[in-house]
Amino acid sequence: MNSNIETLASVRIEPTADVYKIVDLLNRTLKSQDLMFGLSLEKKVNDSKKEEMVFTIYRTE
Repeated sequence: MNSNIETLASVRIEPTADVYKIVDLLNRTLKSQDLMFGLSLEKKVNDSKKEEMVFTIYRTE
């Protein structure tokens, strides 16, 4: 199964405990519309001791 994944948008946000619940809900709800949502935790560019979340929206085909 070959699928193309296109990044539509990405935003960096402050870490929040329950944001993964929103990402899960979006993935379950909008999967049929070829949308996928991702969440990652990364070190801040300017301060390696702090972290930030990166929320990304993808289109799959």
